[in-house]
Amino acid sequence: MAIPITSIAKKELTPEETKQAKLAELQSLIAEQDQAFNKILEITGDLDDAGIFDALKAMVKAKEDLAKIAVGQVSREPVTNIINHVLSASSVMAAIDPAVTEKLASSVKAGLDEAELYRGNGQKVGVFQLMTALNDPDINRAAKFGLDFLKGMGKELDKD
Repeated sequence: MAIPITSIAKKELTPEETKQAKLAELQSLIAEQDQAFNKILEITGDLDDAGIFDALKAMVKAKEDLAKIAVGQVSREPVTNIINHVLSASSVMAAIDPAVTEKLASSVKAGLDEAELYRGNGQKVGVFQLMTALNDPDINRAAKFGLDFLKGMGKELDKD
C-alpha cells in the first residue's frame, strides 16, 4: 500500500517565472484586444502630438505653485460670495416641496405664454379695467397668491 499524504507542498514561483507568466498574460490580452489597444495607442499619440503630455508634466512639476494660485483665486471675495449664494439657494430649494415648485414653474410658463399673446396689441389699461379684472377668477387667484407671497416675505424680513 501507498504511504498516506500528510502535507501538500506548494510550488513557489521564482521572480523570473512570475515575470514570464505576467508577460504571457499581457501578450494574450493584447492579442485578444488588439483593436482597443491600437485605439489607445492612437489616442495617446494624438495627445502627445498636441502637447498635452508636456503640459501635464509641467503642471505636475509646478503643483505647489498651481495649488497656491487655485487657493488664492477661490478665496477671493467674489468667489466666496458665489459659493455662499449657491449654498443658500440650494438650502432654500431643498426646503421647498418639489410639487409646489413644479406647479409654480408651470404657472409662470403659462403666464408668460398668455402675456406673449397680448403683448403687441398696444392697448392701455385703465384703473377701471384693473378693478374689474380682479373679478376674473384667474387674475384674482394670481393677485391673491402674490399678496400672500408678499405678506410671508414681509413677515420673514421683520425677523431678526
